[in-house]
Amino acid sequence: MSIRFGIGVGGDVPPGDLPRLVDRLESDGVDSLWFSELIYSPAVDPFVGMAFAASRTTKLKVGTSVAILPGRQPVLVAKQLISLSALAPRRILPVFGLQPALPGERELFPVDGRRGDVFDASLRQLRSALDNDDIRQGTPGRLDIWLGGRAPAAFRRIGTLGDGWLGSFLTPTEAQAGVAAIRGAATEAGRTIDDDHFGMTLLVTDGVRPDDVMRRIGTQRPEVDPRELVATGWDALHRMIDDHIAAGISKFVVVPAGGDTTPFVDRFVEEMLPRQT
Repeated sequence: MSIRFGIGVGGDVPPGDLPRLVDRLESDGVDSLWFSELIYSPAVDPFVGMAFAASRTTKLKVGTSVAILPGRQPVLVAKQLISLSALAPRRILPVFGLQPALPGERELFPVDGRRGDVFDASLRQLRSALDNDDIRQGTPGRLDIWLGGRAPAAFRRIGTLGDGWLGSFLTPTEAQAGVAAIRGAATEAGRTIDDDHFGMTLLVTDGVRPDDVMRRIGTQRPEVDPRELVATGWDALHRMIDDHIAAGISKFVVVPAGGDTTPFVDRFVEEMLPRQT
């Protein structure tokens, strides 16, 4: 498996700072930049962010972490992805999820029927459209679709319909169980998921008060000690990464828990790039 590390911008990077960040990541040889879908925040829209970053670079990969598919028209999403992939071959990394993490944004992605059923149907439509010769003319290679999620239904969906997994806020033990569940679902569906198509988003406290971050994460997963989910510094991040690699994870999106991105990128380049294989 190839170990790769990318940076997630979350909602703390204002649009005016994005050009400098993109140029820096390209010049330093960072593998990838990931855009979260956060509507009520300064964050750049994921598809706009991917297009902008890809247009300024020749090596940097760009992805979504994650974009919401149910509530969008899958054929139009396919057209966007194919257009991006044609302009930046092999550098577009779409990851889709079931619904926004913030309750206040869920009404922006309305669906008719059970949301999980709509997601499954949308994924099938998306895959069909991505493989449609009339839409994908001139696009090199097959575009993989990764999915987020940490519930049993999400693992079944990834194994049945997805090409990879990008998890978040999971302990290494939970990640290992997720990898096993996805592989089991894929086997039942007569499919396989590549060994190096398992990723994890990790949050690191760099230049911010850890207690504030822990309280915020604790509200999302109150049943788990937040210190198992958030790295309190770079040494803790290395240990967390080691444990996730042992669990079968090989792709990582590292997100700073607030603060100025410049010192974070400096440290990321120093700490993470030597670990890539």
